[in-house]
Amino acid sequence: MSEAVVVAGRFEELYGAAPEGVWAAPGRVNLIGEHTDYNDGFVMPFALPHTTVAAVSRRTDGVLRLHSDDVEGGVVELSLDALTPEADRAWTAYPSGVVWALREAGHTAVTGADVHLTSTVPTGAGLSSSAALEVVVALALNDLYDLGLKGWQLARLCQRAENVYVGAPTGIMDQTASACCESGHALFLDTRDLSQRQIPFDLAAEGMQLLVVDTQVKHSHSEGEYGKRRAGCEKGAALLGVDALRDVAYDELDAALDRLGDDEEVRRLVRHVVTEDQRVERVVSLLKSGETRAIGPVLVEGHASLRDDFRISCPELDLVVDTALAAGALGARMTGGGFGGSAIVLVDATDADAVTKAVEEAFADAGFTAPRVFVAVPSAGARRVS
Repeated sequence: MSEAVVVAGRFEELYGAAPEGVWAAPGRVNLIGEHTDYNDGFVMPFALPHTTVAAVSRRTDGVLRLHSDDVEGGVVELSLDALTPEADRAWTAYPSGVVWALREAGHTAVTGADVHLTSTVPTGAGLSSSAALEVVVALALNDLYDLGLKGWQLARLCQRAENVYVGAPTGIMDQTASACCESGHALFLDTRDLSQRQIPFDLAAEGMQLLVVDTQVKHSHSEGEYGKRRAGCEKGAALLGVDALRDVAYDELDAALDRLGDDEEVRRLVRHVVTEDQRVERVVSLLKSGETRAIGPVLVEGHASLRDDFRISCPELDLVVDTALAAGALGARMTGGGFGGSAIVLVDATDADAVTKAVEEAFADAGFTAPRVFVAVPSAGARRVS
């Protein structure tokens, strides 16, 4: 029995009628380009096979009913007229924030919905479970209410829901990846103008794998540290007289750092963002020229920058990277917002088991919770499945 059939059946149990449709939106892994999206920079995510699935039907009475199999409790009923930013701090803030953002943008045709959700995207693992939740609801409502919005437009509205309604100052990457990625590709995204290029990324054909190591260390973007980094980047841009750190050219970085004087914290943040944008461009160039193995050292550089300059790694993430490299990995780095979550490890397929075993043993020796390790396969973005 397909997942769509199971989710539709559960919807009918909850709401007494079959749903009008079932939709899915994936989590994502970011190959390279961390904390560059809110600096108008470059990112390169790809979608995971792990998805949030939503069965949805329209309502005409201004009521939003929400249920998730992944959260304890029954159906939550909300009035659309009562939806206000930051009033809801539960999981329901993500889907209700999407409805709020749609209506704030003038899509008042959205007059309510019954929604049932389930997800295989690990939460708190830096794999964009919140974006998958937002995007799947946005896509369902877009289809049901015939709003005619494109993927990038849905991503913008979902970002607004997370920034304003939920209160988490995230960039545009996660939602765009969930909405727009294609199977077998990584998405090269310019977050300033949202221009996109799908870059072929078929590791299996080249005898390689990309492992995701979920450290099981949970984080929350809205708890403050993420916001501090973003504010520091904005301060750096203001001090340098540019609209965003994207505007600081890589070959002018040293001069820019000199202009920042002795503000060491801002210097570190600026250095990471400027060098990370350059790393994204290097990875794109290497993949386009067929030099996939050569992206490994670039990933390692990215981790060092996130650890030492942006300072958002943690002992578990560092242990993954160091252990994997010592066991023969081609490259490794933390991925996602930081302060926990996941790391990615590029390996020859023949080395995958040995690297996985080495990481698991290192965690056990350190007394850490056992990590969850799986192979990341570039997958399709959000779509209707039933």
